[in-house]
Amino acid sequence: MSTPAGPTAYTELDLIARAQRGDRHAYGELVRRHRAGVVNVVYRMCGDAHLAEDAAQEAFVRAWQHLPGYRPRSPFRNWVYRIATNAALDAMRREPETVDLDELPLADSHAGPESAMMRKERAGLVRQAVLSLPPASRVVLVLREYEGLSYREIAEVADIPIGTVMSRLNYARSRLRRLLASELEIA
Repeated sequence: MSTPAGPTAYTELDLIARAQRGDRHAYGELVRRHRAGVVNVVYRMCGDAHLAEDAAQEAFVRAWQHLPGYRPRSPFRNWVYRIATNAALDAMRREPETVDLDELPLADSHAGPESAMMRKERAGLVRQAVLSLPPASRVVLVLREYEGLSYREIAEVADIPIGTVMSRLNYARSRLRRLLASELEIA
């Protein structure tokens, strides 16, 4: 019976078990698999690319330190997102909130300059509105709308009841609707 060719051939549970035994290469593969999602969650929470990179790095360091105690009852992604949201909240407490408008997504290259400018302005307004939400509501909104987590997964990541997830999500959406109604002509 042959062994898998490389780290990408291992299942996530295999990688977790190997990393828990001190295999840094296995942990590196877990980081590689989840890095983009963690950076995305942290960035959407804080709005600053450099702060997001630092907080994501901190989250993976914390995850490595606490990995021996991790029990895969829930997906590794949820566990590391919980650590990442806590690292983001810690980073935001240390740093003043900023919006990195240079990091706005690039406009569609097929669209004209006017359309591209309108899309960029709209994205900036939405980003500023999201960043104006209280951190607890922002976490729930980011995990649901940008990462696509289910209510149950969000409850697990945020360590709150599902009813609280639903309440915070409703509050966040309502507040965004109010904040953006006049700017984006939302009904």
